[in-house]
Amino acid sequence: MTLVVHRDVSTAALAEGLAALLAEPLPDPFAEEVVAVPAKGVERWLAQRLSHTLGAGTAGHDGVCAGIRFLNPHSLVSMVLGIERDDPWHPDRLVWPVLEAIDTSLGEPWADTLARHLGRGEGVDAERAALRRGRRYAVARRLAGLLAGYAASRPAMITDWREGGSGDGLGGQVEDDLGWQPPLWRRVLELVDAEPPDVRQQRVVAALRSGEHAPSLPGLELPGRLSLFGHTRIARSEVEVLAALAEHRDVHLWLPQASPAAWQALAPQVSAGPVPRDEDETALLVDHPLLASLGRDARELQRTLSLVPHTAPEVPAPSPPPPSGALLHLLQTDLARDHVPSPQAVAGRHIGADDRSLQVHACHGQARQVDVLRDVLADLLEHDPTLEPRDVLVMCPDIDTYAPLVHAGFGLGEVVREGPGDGSPATHPAHSLRVRLADRAPTRANPLLALAARLVGLAGGRLTAGEVLDLARSAPVRRHFGLDDDDLERLGDWVGSVGVRWGLDEEHRADYALPGLTQNTWQAGLARVLVGAAVDGEEVDHLGTTLGLDDLDSGDLDLAGRMAELVARLGRTLRAMRVASEAVGWADVLEEGVLGLADTAPTEAWQVTQLRRELDLLRRYAGGASDPGPGGTASGTTLALSDVHALLDEQAAGRATRSNFRTGTLTVCTMVPMRSVPHRVVALVGLDDGVFPRTTAADGDDATARRPVTGERDPRSEDRQLLLDALMAARDALVVTYTGFDEHTGAPRPPAVPLGELLDAVRRTADPASPGVARVLTRHPLQPFDPRNLGAAGADTTSLLPQDRPFSHDPAALRGGRAAVGERAPRPRPMDAPLGPHHGAADAVELDALLRFFDNPARAYLRDRLGLLLPQVPEEASEGIPIELDGLDKWGVGDRVLQAVLAGREPGATVDAELWRGELPPGALGTGVMKEVTRQAQLVAEATWRATGQGGWGVPLERDTLDVDLTLPGGARLTGTVTGMVGRRAVTATYSTVKAKQRLRSWITSLVLAAALGPDATSHLLGRHRWGRHPGGVHYTHGPHEPDRALELLDQLVDLRARGLVEPLPLPVQTSLRWAESYLGGPGDERAATLDAVREWRTDDTFEQAFPKEQDDPSQAYVHGGAVPLQEILGVPREDERWATGVEHRLGQLALRVWGPVLTGGAERRERV
Repeated sequence: MTLVVHRDVSTAALAEGLAALLAEPLPDPFAEEVVAVPAKGVERWLAQRLSHTLGAGTAGHDGVCAGIRFLNPHSLVSMVLGIERDDPWHPDRLVWPVLEAIDTSLGEPWADTLARHLGRGEGVDAERAALRRGRRYAVARRLAGLLAGYAASRPAMITDWREGGSGDGLGGQVEDDLGWQPPLWRRVLELVDAEPPDVRQQRVVAALRSGEHAPSLPGLELPGRLSLFGHTRIARSEVEVLAALAEHRDVHLWLPQASPAAWQALAPQVSAGPVPRDEDETALLVDHPLLASLGRDARELQRTLSLVPHTAPEVPAPSPPPPSGALLHLLQTDLARDHVPSPQAVAGRHIGADDRSLQVHACHGQARQVDVLRDVLADLLEHDPTLEPRDVLVMCPDIDTYAPLVHAGFGLGEVVREGPGDGSPATHPAHSLRVRLADRAPTRANPLLALAARLVGLAGGRLTAGEVLDLARSAPVRRHFGLDDDDLERLGDWVGSVGVRWGLDEEHRADYALPGLTQNTWQAGLARVLVGAAVDGEEVDHLGTTLGLDDLDSGDLDLAGRMAELVARLGRTLRAMRVASEAVGWADVLEEGVLGLADTAPTEAWQVTQLRRELDLLRRYAGGASDPGPGGTASGTTLALSDVHALLDEQAAGRATRSNFRTGTLTVCTMVPMRSVPHRVVALVGLDDGVFPRTTAADGDDATARRPVTGERDPRSEDRQLLLDALMAARDALVVTYTGFDEHTGAPRPPAVPLGELLDAVRRTADPASPGVARVLTRHPLQPFDPRNLGAAGADTTSLLPQDRPFSHDPAALRGGRAAVGERAPRPRPMDAPLGPHHGAADAVELDALLRFFDNPARAYLRDRLGLLLPQVPEEASEGIPIELDGLDKWGVGDRVLQAVLAGREPGATVDAELWRGELPPGALGTGVMKEVTRQAQLVAEATWRATGQGGWGVPLERDTLDVDLTLPGGARLTGTVTGMVGRRAVTATYSTVKAKQRLRSWITSLVLAAALGPDATSHLLGRHRWGRHPGGVHYTHGPHEPDRALELLDQLVDLRARGLVEPLPLPVQTSLRWAESYLGGPGDERAATLDAVREWRTDDTFEQAFPKEQDDPSQAYVHGGAVPLQEILGVPREDERWATGVEHRLGQLALRVWGPVLTGGAERRERV
């Protein structure tokens, strides 16, 4: 029996060798072959590859891969013992005794460094101590990983620690700042009821060498031969196990090696075995620079294997490549031969422009990389009919960042099918490709796991309104509570109306030093919703101190109940988390909480199964299960909220599953699962500087990192080896994308250092002046519709692809590019072309429609003529307890107070209602606001009582309505209802500062009253006004009018409305008033009036918080094509609109037509109140 090391450049050739080996049956026909693989992706590919040979008929490729047990062991020892899932020295299991050891040792002198790091030592301020205690589990998990790594890579060190020493495994001592680790290890050994890993290693190796079986190795069920396939790093302790297995079995290592020639050349140098990394000079002994910089893991594996005797079949050296070969193949052959071609040989290697075997693309950010990737793949698939999506592998270092971008860029063919109608395709051809993301985080694939993590996050937060509404919008919660889009919109409206900001209840607020403050909590908000559903707002609007929410009807009862149940269940879960301490308790709370809030479709029942499995692992590994298993402890482990948060973050790491690879689709995965697996096209996305290789600095607590030995793990070296493996695995093309420009500034960015080394190697492989080499690096423009992307298809520019064919395959980009280089026409105004007369606009007019028109003529045109209601952009809801009110909020409070006082409500009850509403600042702050608001509302109310001679404190102002039906001189009929009638006066009292819109409404109302009731009818408008620096009140009186004159003016206004429904009139109400006031109040200077109007129209953008004026009104912007200057909408008067002489623009004519009668003749009077 022997250990055989098979090496080859081609992983496919290794698979063929393994198939030939397995084709010879074992002596026992029922024994399973055992093949250990480094990743699930390798397993899937290897199983498919073996089926081409094993059991295949004469036609070939029709066999079956059966009777083979593929293993992906954490360690060979655990594999031999059959305890892979229950290995007490696995980091996921070891973390719990490490956690207990930390908790029980922080008071001991040797643990002082660790105690201070966790906020338990002396001299740590309270705030920093609380922060440090929150990383307890994270520290324990990191230390568990370090200790497990010591056992695998430097077992001599932990043997010395177990025996009471503090050696570093190299003959020296660990440094003083790490002196706490040996006693911590000894404490962990006391807590774990299992053999120490070094002792177990020695026992297993001895038993294997002697050929012993049970009971020494109760888990040993290995056949007479086994294989390890595709590994690029094997720990020293694992090599010892392999050598021991080879004493009585055939053990075959199948290792992909980029350069058999370099392996052969290094054999004498590495025969001494592992050495400290700073003494390793093998990088100087290889010729090719890429092998020196990227192949350290392979060289160190060769050193490690030299520790044990083995045989190695001879690997034939690759033959020199033809000078006319593809650039990728030239580079691969040079690497395999460890050969750097001479300058003369390089000059003779001419690469044609059509060679796209090696492509590097510099892009503007991550999204642009995916854009470029799909165009590259579409081009390769288009020009090679034999290439299929399953032949393409896409790998990226950060799969979760790129996953949504890949989803958006690929596989949407079933969503958008129809083109623009010009014969061009509807969408990018990449949308027809099916894409499989192979190893995303479980929380990304399983919304129940994501919900569990979200609940833990909520338990440690303020429980803001937005957070709970986002929770309600998640698919599992929506399904459980039967919430559709309308329900969620309604809930959002309710939450905003009742003033929920943050906090579950007053107990929750107490954690934030706000005990007893229930205002703006979920408890208070829900109470308002439920009271509003229970009481009749007409008679009673509150119960106790809870003010019911208005505008709830019987149809809302069910939704209110579901909302209350959701928050109640969430509250129970969060309160349970506050008292949960042991891991088992946490698992129970999370399971109950998630399943109480979420539901899944029958086809997604696996999500519940996976959730329970993950939580069972927590119960089991934390030692809280009744049967803890080997190395367990019968007592539960105490976990704080921050510990559970860190635990779930760790479990959220991406995991590859066998079924996600090689499914016939285009596979997207991280760099590890499919390393060395050959594909015709290999694409590497996101090789950005600072991202690749991983920017993991040496762990300051890692004792092996102080003086690392060859063969010990180094993540950055692993990433470099992954790039070399990917380079060698590409059969037809290697495509690499990276961020070469800042997506915001366009500033150039360098490639990742290994990628830069690859580009340098390319220039030393073939003639740099040849077109194929010059095109290796492509610098892409920012936008996909840039003419350079479209080449001959859309612009007279140099194409990014050879033969002048367009780079982009996106029809939308093509249309955009054609528009970008086409003739630029002046921007048309959206509403320049007048429409025909509006049917009935001059015949029958509703009074409300007339008033609404003069509120905002542009908005009335969109609504009444075009049927458009512009959506209002909701302001971002505040999630803080109100400390002060902005102008709009203060107006809302003031107007409610004013209307309540006028309705005869007692002042005290009015103030109480506002305090209960939850919109005021709490305590004295709210009382101060109420005093100010009440004083100003009282000013307006008293002026109203004086103007009407009715009402008073506690006495309602009796107001009536008046129905009107008028026939105007032009034949139009004006009908409607006037509200707020007190006798022969229409009275409007508002808390608002009186603006043009309110004045014009009151003026029109006075005309209607004069025409309907006679010359003594008037309209009164009372509101707030700033007199200089002093706020106060104002009383506008409109009328009396002679009835005939009133009818004439109403006829003019109806005519203006008819004109305004044919085309948008340049009649912004506030701006037109300013123009008219300036023109009529001065010498009649049209230019000066226009300048005044410009100041009224334009928003002052010098102040960030400036109140937007009519220029930024959405309706004005819509009809004029944007926030245009006033000069662009002045217009030229129509022939029948020259009512005033000397006014040369249309806005002026319209302003005088509307405001002239108001401002002249004494029909409007203003007095201070």
